[in-house]
Order: sequence, then structure tokens, then C-alpha cells
Amino acid sequence: MADRALKIAIVAGEESGDLLGADIVRSLKQATGREVQLVGLGGRHLQALGLVSPFDAGEIALMGFSAILRDLPRLMRRIGQLAKTIAGEKPDCLVTIDSPDFSLRVARKVRAANPSIPIIHYVCPSVWAWRPGRAVAMKPYVDHILCILPFEVKELERLGGPPGTYVGHRLTHDAGVLSAAKAQDLPRDLASPDRVKTVLVLPGSRRGEVRRLLEPFGETVSMLHARGHRLRLLLPTVPHVADLVRSSVTRWDEKPEIILDPQRKWQAFGKADAALIASGTVSLELALAGVPMVSCYRLDPVARVVAPYLLSVWSALLPNLIADRALVPEFYNEYVKSNNLARQLEALFADSGMRAWQKQGFAEIARRMATDKPSGEIAAGVVLRHIKKAP
Repeated sequence: MADRALKIAIVAGEESGDLLGADIVRSLKQATGREVQLVGLGGRHLQALGLVSPFDAGEIALMGFSAILRDLPRLMRRIGQLAKTIAGEKPDCLVTIDSPDFSLRVARKVRAANPSIPIIHYVCPSVWAWRPGRAVAMKPYVDHILCILPFEVKELERLGGPPGTYVGHRLTHDAGVLSAAKAQDLPRDLASPDRVKTVLVLPGSRRGEVRRLLEPFGETVSMLHARGHRLRLLLPTVPHVADLVRSSVTRWDEKPEIILDPQRKWQAFGKADAALIASGTVSLELALAGVPMVSCYRLDPVARVVAPYLLSVWSALLPNLIADRALVPEFYNEYVKSNNLARQLEALFADSGMRAWQKQGFAEIARRMATDKPSGEIAAGVVLRHIKKAP
């Protein structure tokens, strides 16, 4: 057994989940000295480590109730297809990563088909924010949850969910984040009214997000110009939405520099005076890098109707939740307006109280999220413990 390759099944549909999965695989190889054979579903990072996906992982990277309802028949077919493949492969462990509406359905079917396979879910579903009943519902088919936010282990216990381990967040040890944070700590001239302000524009990694936000973001750029600001716009994005981004910014008064290279993305983070973003994981990247920001989101039409009845959390933004105070301003739906966004960004361009408030809060977040080891190593340790306990 010790000489054969580990067989690990992974289900990761999002870019962020794909990165987490790749971290675990590399850490498993390092910890055991064994090869890791991969089955399941993943993106470019897991594919580079040998995973052959049965279909494009981007098919499950859907955002919003409308998109999920529209594609539900196809998603259900993919869930059944993937669960059957994984159960038949009899892996040493199944690791499902984020995308809970898809990946946890796969986990449930795998458990029914082969109860001997340990199942670990990476990234705790936001049971503390909405649909808390999901916590106890996971217990029959999820053996352990790898949590990336400090408060989630206690929340799972409070809600009767599976046991959890805080593994930290991969970003706290990411070389790109650390280099950007170091650049952000360098002195910069914030007093000159004529200086060129470097603004990060981050409209999200899903097509729906990009479509709903790039128009008001462009209007915000126009308003900042009208109010006398000279800007340099940097827009890091991911390959699967790059064409949509390029076509959407053609009408902007000033065209942003579109960045696809990950290393150049972190360089942009280091140079930025402020960021205008779609609410999501990128908010934590920016907080750990020390970049002041303004956050926005526009829900799809169905989500706008049901969200007020489902949400139970005071903020939708990770830095605010981790700090337990309102560090970053958030604008949603009809409040995503250039009048609001331009004035908020102006307050971050200067050496203002708002800028200092965010910077101090971001430093506290980095301290709260610190771990002795990278998250991938801690997560791999949990996976190995469950493999050893398996019958």
C-alpha cells in the first residue's frame, strides 16, 4: 500500500477551488513521497498535475439562481455522470471543493454508491450567512470540512454540522500576495492633487458578474475623469472571460490595461492606490495585500427576489466578516451607481481616515488568519488522517 500511488478524487469547478486542489495534491506528494493519481473534475491547475476531466469544469462555474435554474437538467446529468465515475474508481479519498450546490450533490451520490470512500469538503459553505440547515444536512455524507475562515469551525459545531478544521487560507502564504503587500508598504505620494492614480478594476470571474458590473464601472471612470482625476486603470482577469472584458470596455473613456499573467496581476496589486471590485474572493486577496477597495455586486433577477428571505449575515464581504466591523463600503443592486462609487474611491486616493481605517483593519485580518503552515499542508494532513482511518 505504501508503495502504490495515492488515488485522490477531486471535484473543483471554480478557478479558486482548482488552486486549492492543486495545493493539496502537491502537499500530499511532498508529505508521502508517493505519486498521486487524480480522478474527478478540475481546471487548468489540476490538469497540469495529471487530472483528466470528463467535461469542462467551467460548465459548473455558474453564478446566480437564474443561471442554475436554466441549466439544471444538464447540471443534474453532470452530477450523476461524475459521481458514477468517482465511485467506480474507488479512490482513497474524495475531496470536493467549494461550489456546494454542485460538489456536495456529487458527494452525496458517491457516499450512497460507495460508503467506504472518505469524503472531505474544502471551503465551508456559508451556513453562517444563509440556509443554516445545510450544516446538519451535510453530516451523513461529509466526514470533515476544511475551513478557510477563522470563525467557521465554531459555527459548524453550533449548527450541528460535520467536524471542521481551520486550515487557513492559501492567500496568507501566497508569494504573489506577500510581494504585493510589501510593495503596498512602500511610501507613496498621496498629497499631490495632479498625480496619476492607479486604480484596479476587478469585475469578477464569471460572465454574469462581468456583464452586470462593467457598465457602471465604466461610468465611474468617466465621473472620476469629470471630477479632475488622472487615472491609470489596471484590469486583471482570467482567460475564460477575457474576450467579454475586452469587448465590454471598448466604449470606456479610458481603456484599462487588461492583465492575464498572474505575476503581473500581483505587480498591479502592489502599484494600486485603490480598487473597484466585484464582491468575492478577490476582496480577501486585496485585504491581505493591503489594497484599499470599494465593493459592488448586482444580483440576477431571481436572486434579488429570494435573497432577503435567505440571508442572515450583516455583510457579504469577507474582510468585513473576518474583522467583524465595516472596513470596506459595499454597494448592491440599484446602489451600484457611479455617483456613489466615484466619491468612495476619491476618499481612498488621499491620505484619509477612510484609507487608514481600511489599512489598519487589513493588518488585523492578516494577524487573525495567520497559520504556522501553508493551508495546503494542513489540508493534506487532514486528508491523510482520513485515508488511514478508512476501512
